Amino acid sequence: MTSRQTILILGGTGEGIALAEALQSVPNVRVVSSLAGRVANPKLPVGEVRIGGFGGVAGLTEYLRNNEIAAVIDATHPFARRMGWHAAEATAAARVPLLRLERPAWIAQPGDNWTLVNDWDEAVAVLRISAKRAFLALGRQELAPFTALTDIAFVIRAVEQPEADIKLADAEIVLARGPFNLADERQLLQSRRIDCIVCKNSGGDATDAKLRAARELGIHVVMQRRPARPDVSQVGDIAGAVDWVRKL
Repeated sequence: MTSRQTILILGGTGEGIALAEALQSVPNVRVVSSLAGRVANPKLPVGEVRIGGFGGVAGLTEYLRNNEIAAVIDATHPFARRMGWHAAEATAAARVPLLRLERPAWIAQPGDNWTLVNDWDEAVAVLRISAKRAFLALGRQELAPFTALTDIAFVIRAVEQPEADIKLADAEIVLARGPFNLADERQLLQSRRIDCIVCKNSGGDATDAKLRAARELGIHVVMQRRPARPDVSQVGDIAGAVDWVRKL
């Protein structure tokens, strides 16, 4: 880059935070990180931060044009379906380069007992016939499908308290934010006598300890596959994203 240009990071992940910090050392680059605002007290990246939605594809396109954004890096969560597609459409309309920064997905290892599902309705069907005490590690906003399971005891881990109108017949709420270590995950699963874990294939090492503990303890894992994403340029680590910015 020969002049100072603005990079918009669509964040909300550890990768987004790390990338904002890494780009501080790249000359002539101004970084703006955008967070969706769904968490009351998010961990903020360094540099400029905006919080809240853009107003769909049209709003994001207008933002890119009005703020002279030179490039966009989509570092949203692997399951942030809508934002990925909005970013692809808006950057195409505004003729702005787009990069997807996405951590590699988890891959089953020897000893794992995984059932892969496409959505939580499929997960509910699996739990109905295979679980008595389930650990839900999937976020507070996706619990509704599991309210139909009245014969299962749940342990729910979330960053914030679930919505009050979500009622499970038998549920314990554990408020915590990763990363989580193997010893603590093993203790959690054993002390609650968990026989099934329900989670998303988020990837990364911040929350994979539960899978290692499940492997050791022989616990069944019901895992949601990642959703389809637009066909855009993609890297799997911070170094690759920084290199992409340097080459703009």
